[in-house]
Amino acid sequence: MAVCVAGPVLAAPPPVRPSMADSFRLGVGGGTLCQVQAALADPAAPGLFDRAYAIVCRDAAAPIGHLYALREGSPDPAARLDSRRDPALKCEDKGQITLADAGSVSVRRCSAPDGLGYDFLRTVRGRTLYAAEGLAGYRSALELGLRTLAADRVVPGDIDISITELGDPTSFARAQAGSLDPALARDEGYRRNNGGNYAEAAEFFDTLLRRTAEAGANDPASAKEVGEYLVNRALQQSDLGDIDQADALFAQVALIPTADPVELRLRRNYRALHLLNQQRFDEAVAVLDAPIEAASPTAPAASEIDVDLAVAMNDGGPLTRQLGVTSMALLTPAEKMAILDAQAVAVRGTILRLEGNPDKAAAAFVQALAALDQVRGGRVTSVARLRAQVMTDQSMLAEAKGDMIQAETLLRKAGQTVAIEYPDSVVLNAAQARLAGFYARHGRTDDALKLYRAVVASLGASGGTTGAMSNLLEPYFTLLVAKAPAQPALYDDLFLASQVLLRPGVADTQATLARELSAGTGEAGRIFRQSLNEARQASALRVELARLAALDNPSTEDRATIAADRLQISQIESEQSATQAKLARYPAYRAIATQALTLADLRATLHPGEAYWKLTVAGDSVFALLVTPADAQAWALPYGPAELGKRVDAIRSTVSFVENGRPVTYPFDAAAARQLYVDLAGPAAASLLQARHLIFEPDGAMQRLPISLLIASQPGLDRYEARIKDARADPFDMTGIDWLGGRVDISTALSARAFRDVRATPASTAAKTYLGFGHNAPISPFLRLTAYQPPATAIDCRWPMTTWNHPISPAELRTAQRLIGAGRADVVTDAPFSDTAIDADADLSAYRIVHFATHGLVTAPRPECPATPALLTSFGPGKSDGLLSFDEIYGLHLDADLVLLSACDTAGTADVAATRAAGITSGGGNALDGLVRAFIGAGGRAVLASHWPAPDDYQATQRLIASLFTAPPGTSIAEALRVGQRRLMMTPATSHPFYWAGFALIGDGAKPVLRAN
Repeated sequence: MAVCVAGPVLAAPPPVRPSMADSFRLGVGGGTLCQVQAALADPAAPGLFDRAYAIVCRDAAAPIGHLYALREGSPDPAARLDSRRDPALKCEDKGQITLADAGSVSVRRCSAPDGLGYDFLRTVRGRTLYAAEGLAGYRSALELGLRTLAADRVVPGDIDISITELGDPTSFARAQAGSLDPALARDEGYRRNNGGNYAEAAEFFDTLLRRTAEAGANDPASAKEVGEYLVNRALQQSDLGDIDQADALFAQVALIPTADPVELRLRRNYRALHLLNQQRFDEAVAVLDAPIEAASPTAPAASEIDVDLAVAMNDGGPLTRQLGVTSMALLTPAEKMAILDAQAVAVRGTILRLEGNPDKAAAAFVQALAALDQVRGGRVTSVARLRAQVMTDQSMLAEAKGDMIQAETLLRKAGQTVAIEYPDSVVLNAAQARLAGFYARHGRTDDALKLYRAVVASLGASGGTTGAMSNLLEPYFTLLVAKAPAQPALYDDLFLASQVLLRPGVADTQATLARELSAGTGEAGRIFRQSLNEARQASALRVELARLAALDNPSTEDRATIAADRLQISQIESEQSATQAKLARYPAYRAIATQALTLADLRATLHPGEAYWKLTVAGDSVFALLVTPADAQAWALPYGPAELGKRVDAIRSTVSFVENGRPVTYPFDAAAARQLYVDLAGPAAASLLQARHLIFEPDGAMQRLPISLLIASQPGLDRYEARIKDARADPFDMTGIDWLGGRVDISTALSARAFRDVRATPASTAAKTYLGFGHNAPISPFLRLTAYQPPATAIDCRWPMTTWNHPISPAELRTAQRLIGAGRADVVTDAPFSDTAIDADADLSAYRIVHFATHGLVTAPRPECPATPALLTSFGPGKSDGLLSFDEIYGLHLDADLVLLSACDTAGTADVAATRAAGITSGGGNALDGLVRAFIGAGGRAVLASHWPAPDDYQATQRLIASLFTAPPGTSIAEALRVGQRRLMMTPATSHPFYWAGFALIGDGAKPVLRAN
């Protein structure tokens, strides 16, 4: 229930002239679309009547130019602009041109030392200098922007990029490496937060924090907003379920002094919401009851300018520039405090409702809404989400009292309230899902299914969701599972719904990798930036359209704008489809794509004899879906995700458990493994065993346990249990048990879309077969004294130097090289095996199989440090840190059918932060998703990775890896792995799952390990 309190004041503003708007669009034709956004802090526009804008285009990571409307005066505006020009530019006048709407325009062309071209256009009309400056390749955008400013109306026209004017592509990417105005970046963060897109919002506030840290003491104005950025980041982590990380961030916030009464209220409310997320009601109330006290050693002096006057003077303090509108149209600090105090009352009402005090809760909600109505007559649009949340709480009270008409009315009104400000957002879909749940609870099944279907379609179009939507969609899954056997078409709905619920860690991983892709210099990065900006432009248009549609009496101009918006949204959606099709060719995009498949798409992907088994956690339930080329089957597990986690952890602890820093193995709990298979397989147990190749997509706790160690039938288990009753029997001898991994070939899928895309990817065209990396060089005494120096202050978050002093034996690498043949296989060990050397290696794409036999680091070196999952390497020259992180892996260029990660501790006992950074929901096990997704994004088709430290005893790992390369040419990866595992299963010394079950194959296991000659 986070709220942004510095929004615009009018609920449904009519279209205005560019001179009255904080943003407007360029390029309404079929070319590249650009958006003009107010640049509030531009020093070239210091006057009250000066305006500055940034031009942001679809395919650019940062503004490609700037527009200015500067009033004549002292100092001269032209001289102001000239003084800001980089002296390294070499410029020449290009004379005058005539532009419609702008008249005679002077043109100056400049070139930078890196070869980039820049154009400077200027014209004077009346007492105003109009200027457009930016990359020469976007000349059409500069001209169109200048015409629009001079005419003070949106001028139609196309924008075309002149590639020949851009110069060196790498230089162009460097020019794009700047950032949005901080106020606009914060804008996007608040908007995504209020819209329920917490992972995306977190990216914006992370970026703001990084920029503030880089600015340091040189930018006091930026530094004073750190508290605001951090408290937003803290609540986002809490909303994503990462309570430990949220606690750490809130603790950091408490150490930052502030006397700003607005920020103090923001901190109070967000802290209370964090406690509410944990159902710590008494503590949340205590926070709300505590008096607001400045977190500063001294109070402001009486002679200082008061906060209201500061707003009138366009103060840049916390929250005052949130939407980029002019200062006189912003809320005063007193009004912001009133809104935040109303939010505090609403939070208190929610707590009272949850504690069973309906009368007091109802009074609190009435008080909160009344307080909101007192601010600008209740016309502040940015509190729409807060109003909707209060209405939702009121609906729950009405339903509890039996007033179903009032309950439904309030839910409908809540949805209408957020629809204007946040169309197609998570928060709007949440409101619709609550209404659908109301229908389901009261027997209106058809209405519920129809509305749920629309919600899932909207979530699917936006790339999925995390967080509370899982709880809100649980009734939908329950309905579908119950009705699908009689109505098979509902399996399609169930499959679509299962794809829109993203694990929070996956959302974080995708956001991180998306940031890497967006900053890339290649064609994939350029197209991805275009895709992002298309989505943002469509979102802005939908907001405008929703506001105009809410007008009671739209004018002729309003109706024309509505028609134009609808047409442009349609055009953008069509262009987005084409953009997505282009992106699908790039593995870097396939690793982060979330678009859902239809059930027909999945069935068409499966081969005869294959089955796709998908688990989905929705609320307090776990659902399973089995799809074959011919049919589908769905069921609910007999317990929820919490109980599933307990059972998985109990089994996992008998496989490999870390004690005193060393892995320890206990007799395996075979009975529990058998029962878990029965519970997971449910009514589909027989169908699962009929498959030759099983593709498993896990969720919840099953992400940290390989299904190969589940026991498929009872007789072998009975014989084992009877045998170990003899005190002389060896409980580690588990031969004769019917393991699922011995029955069927098994692949693991990150998602149905990821599996389909990998299967559709052409096989590698690499000329060589195998490249192995491993056996890092220990840290030398020279490095101990030079490169590995911890910072003098702050926390040292580097791994201890001893981490590098226990390299994994290269035996399995040498074995693979010997089996494949030295002419087709290369091995890199010791000093040449460094992160910098791998990053600079242009020949990685020359190998079909890439193998890393090294330590995987998935936990943080210290509890107070962030987790950065990585593969350990040797130290190289320069800025090497001896680690290949998953975002660095994502930037590699591979053309590999198979990537092997036989790494110790690749999926060790990780904390929440480590597993989330690697793409996993909760700590205690699997931290593979992020590393795997990064390797797929780098160009790998399948990844073989370890769930626990790869065992050296009995040469088990070496024998298992060798089985891949001794399989007959043409043997699939999954079959070769199963054959190797069965050999270990059938040998008493290695029959315990610790020795053979640790490896999971992610991707398409049907592809061959070695091709037939």
